[in-house]
Amino acid sequence: MIYDLRTYVCRPGTIKKHMKLYEDHGWAVQSKHLGYPVVYGAVETGDVNSYVHIWMYKDAADRAAKRRALQADPDWAAFLAKSAEAGYLVSQENKILNAAPFFDPFKAPGNS
Repeated sequence: MIYDLRTYVCRPGTIKKHMKLYEDHGWAVQSKHLGYPVVYGAVETGDVNSYVHIWMYKDAADRAAKRRALQADPDWAAFLAKSAEAGYLVSQENKILNAAPFFDPFKAPGNS
């Protein structure tokens, strides 16, 4: 299991606008290809102009296949164009995390 941790920073005062743009034009197409994220949320402390999302994949090949399909979707290209035109984003950082050998998100208490 791998996790794709993505952190995005928005220009001050634009994060709500960016999140609305994503909700209206990006969420459906991205989740169609990548599945439901583990986390998708705005940062409450620290850099409050940022948000993170974490996607879970079986392995690097699963991630690559799903991201290829996303990149090929015209609706995703349209969202990226709208996002670029809006100019809300300042930076992006991606990290690939490997699950610890003892960690299984499907065995968490309450997930029976």
